[in-house]
Amino acid sequence: MAKEPQTPFEEEVERAERDGEPQSEPVEGELEEADAAKAAEETAADAENLAEPEAEVLAARVEELEQSLAETKDQALRAAAEAQNIRRRAEQDVDKARKFALERFVKELLPVVDSLEKALDAMQEGADETHREGVAMTLKMQLDVLTKFGVETVEPEGEPFDPQYHEAMAMVPNPELEPNTVMEVMQKGYVLNGRLVRPAMVVVSQAAS
Repeated sequence: MAKEPQTPFEEEVERAERDGEPQSEPVEGELEEADAAKAAEETAADAENLAEPEAEVLAARVEELEQSLAETKDQALRAAAEAQNIRRRAEQDVDKARKFALERFVKELLPVVDSLEKALDAMQEGADETHREGVAMTLKMQLDVLTKFGVETVEPEGEPFDPQYHEAMAMVPNPELEPNTVMEVMQKGYVLNGRLVRPAMVVVSQAAS
């Protein structure tokens, strides 16, 4: 059945009734939950944005500290090695000073030994026996003292010529010996703890022409 047309007055009354109906509004609890959720989302977003640059800064700082630690360790190792080298060199210098402190004194004493040896060789069989024994005993005491302090005699007769320890005074042809063999020792040589103090003066053989 068709609805009867309304008069303007009836339309106005119906519109007023519709406007007067109560509208549904959000509950207060629902508003708070929505606000809290939105705030949480914003906080999480802000935290994520802040976390990225902070993590990069921390990573860079860690790398810097690791590099600094490695450099410090390297410097410490170098310093320890240098200290050990200095200590070793100092010990070697002290040892050399101890071993060769008498070198100058030995050089001054060797002419005395040479004189005693020549005097003993020059004495004839008819010389006073007491005199000979006195000279021989004095020479032996001198040589014992030198030996006690690390002095050794170089007597290379019959050995190959060694320019480090021998000084050739003459070259003599000798078919019975190999060339460059020490034929005669004119003056003994001496070494102090392995270091040459005085070379032996020698006569060296050469091939017969």
